[in-house]
This record gives sequence, C-alpha cells and structure tokens, in this order.
Amino acid sequence: MAQATPPFAGFEWLIAWRYLRAKRREGGVSIMTLISLIGITLAVFALVATMAVRSGFRYEFTQTILGANAHLTVLSSTYVNEQGQTSRAITDYVTKAGELAKVPGVSRAAPVVRNQVMATANGYNSGVEVYGIRSADLIATPLIAHPETRIGNLDRFADGVAIGIGVARELGISVGDRIKLISPEGVKTAFGTSPRVKSYEVVYVFGVGRYDIDRTRIYMPLAQAQDYFNREGAVDEIELLLDDPDNVDQMVLPVTRVAGSRSVIWTWRNASGNFLQALKTEDNVMFIIMSIIVLIATMNIVSGLIMLVKNKGRDVGILRTMGLTEGSILRVFFIVGASIGIVGTVLGVVFGCLFAVYIDPIFTFVNWAMGGGVWDPSVRYLSQLPARLELGDVVSAVVLSLALSFVATIFPARRAARMNPVEALRYE
Repeated sequence: MAQATPPFAGFEWLIAWRYLRAKRREGGVSIMTLISLIGITLAVFALVATMAVRSGFRYEFTQTILGANAHLTVLSSTYVNEQGQTSRAITDYVTKAGELAKVPGVSRAAPVVRNQVMATANGYNSGVEVYGIRSADLIATPLIAHPETRIGNLDRFADGVAIGIGVARELGISVGDRIKLISPEGVKTAFGTSPRVKSYEVVYVFGVGRYDIDRTRIYMPLAQAQDYFNREGAVDEIELLLDDPDNVDQMVLPVTRVAGSRSVIWTWRNASGNFLQALKTEDNVMFIIMSIIVLIATMNIVSGLIMLVKNKGRDVGILRTMGLTEGSILRVFFIVGASIGIVGTVLGVVFGCLFAVYIDPIFTFVNWAMGGGVWDPSVRYLSQLPARLELGDVVSAVVLSLALSFVATIFPARRAARMNPVEALRYE
C-alpha cells in the first residue's frame, strides 16, 4: 500500500525539474515548454505595459485638470441688474472671494473674467479663450507657474499677457512680441457695438503638456480684462482651489452656504468627470481583453503538459508501482506547469516595468523608425505618451497570470495522477 508523502517533497521537485529540461528524444517537450514560457512572458508584458500606459493617461489628465483649472467654480444665476438687463456678473466679488477663501479646505479664491476672442499676429489668426485673473492668483496656479515648458517671467504679468505655447506656435510669436485681440463685445456707440481691437505684449509663454490648454488659453491681468470685456466692477466667476481636490463633492455644501442661494456651483468632476469615467471604462475593457490574451497563452501550458503526460506514461506507471501516490504524481506535473507560469510571469513583469520606465526613448525610436507623426497631440491632448507604474496594476497582472497558469495546470496533472499503472505498462 502506498504511503503518503509530505506535499511538494524534494523528490517531487527533482522529477519535475528533469521533465522540464528533458530533450525530445527522451520523451520531453522542451520546445513546447519554451513556447509556453514565451507566450506567458509576452502576454504578461503586454498586460503590464497596457495598464501602465492607461494609468499614465489617467494620471496626466487628472494632473492637468487639477493643476491648470479650478477645482470648484462659483457662478451666478441669471438676474436683472439695475439697468433692467439680464446678467450673470458677480459684482461683490472682492468680498465674496475673501469669504470663500476662509472656508475650511479652500486654499485659494480667484475672481476671473472669462471670454472667447480672436487672436491675431503676423497675419495669422486663432480662436483663444482669455482668462482675466489677478497676478497673485495666477502665480498660485501650479501648472501655470511651474509648467513643463516656459519662456519669460511671470513676475511681469502685470505688463502684458501670458499665452499657451500652442497659441505662440500658431501665431509665430514669443516673449517680447505683441498679440492683437479682437472681441465682438467692444465699444458701445449710438450706432451699436463695434468690435474692440487691442494689442498686448507677450511676457510669458507656458506649456503644460495638454493640447487643449496650450493651444487656446491666454491669461490677462484682471483689471485689463474688465476694461477690455466691459466688466467694470464685476467678474464672471470665482475659481477655487482646494486642499484636497478629491474631496470636492463634500465641499459643495459649505461653499454654497457662503456663496449664497443665487450661486451656481460647478466642480472639476462636473467638467471632466464623464471623460475620466470613459477612461476608467476603457481601463476595465482593456484589462478584460488582455486577460483573454493571458488565458490563451496559458493554453500552451495545457497542451504542453498533455503531451508530456502522454510521453511519460511509462515513467508514471513505474513511479506508481514504486509507491508514489496519486497526489505525488499530480504535484510533479503541477510543479512543471506552475514553474512555466511563474517564470513567464516574472519575466513579463520585468519587461513590462522596463517598458514603462524607458517608454520615452522607446517611443522616440518608434517615432523615428516610422518617420515621425506617430503621436498627434491634437487628437490625444497630451504632448507625449505617458506611462505610470502602479503597484495595484502590477499585482493584478501577477495574480491573474499565476491564477490562470495554476488552474490550467490542474487538468493535465489530474489526468496523469489518475493514470492506471497497469495500463501504462501493459505494452512495455
């Protein structure tokens, strides 16, 4: 009667190792082992690399949203002013901004005049969005004060305007040049409103790395914007920066209490939440697709083990007659398949992490090899392909790969364990 042995005893590992490195003439399946290993490695590499790129996209979009835009914006609902005209202007903005800045969790409250105009220089025209803002508030905007690319000095903001690097390229201008802004909301005359045209010196050029900001945005001192857009003594909105932008939903109620019942609150999630949700949905879909690829790769382990069990039928019969239990045989073949899965997973994670770390030179080479133009910021919004390694993503890839590898190994291992030694040795 066969005697039970401790699980995963040393001789079981020894037999499994001999099977793994056995040549084909010895009844092994070394080629299938190599193919299975390469398949698992490539599948895990693709999974880790894809998740790193998706995490990079999500992180960069969130950072540019939070770093160059308001976390929470206070607007006014429509009302009838003293002249009997409908308006949404905020006239008591100095007092209200001071009160909002005192709300716990608010780090900055900035009155802003905001409008769209036509910019022109050197015979080129471009539609832009002008933000009238105080100098101190602009300096407190992280991605504008400390962008990826900057030319000029933001300390001279009171003397001119700050423009996105995309606007500068479109119009062919830089620091020291002048830009002409044309607004349909111009001077009011007896014959109607005529367009207002005014020229400003460019004192600062910024590039935050996001196309829709760099290509359209211009900052102007608040007083000049009020004069240019006929907002004397008023602003369009008050932008708030929060200590914890992720806590923005909990900040809506206390801000509303201070801003008043006639105020309208708009959060960064209201403005970009649908886009971020779409990214999250795409992440989930990509994970499912890449999981299927990993599953297909693990099928090579199954086919390789089935061939190994068939080739090693005589050995299994001899081992059973020598006293090995079904459990020992099962563990031997499980070790064979699991070893392929573990080594392939480790190699895939290593290559995936290296890809994420060195994505810039890799992408530069691919772009050069393809003749340039592989990455279009106007379509993808970001100036370069991002990648960000997150522990949760790597752990998910490892757990998925190992789980599928272990599960795929069980079937052929059970088949070997249940092999009848008499049948295995009948024709030997």
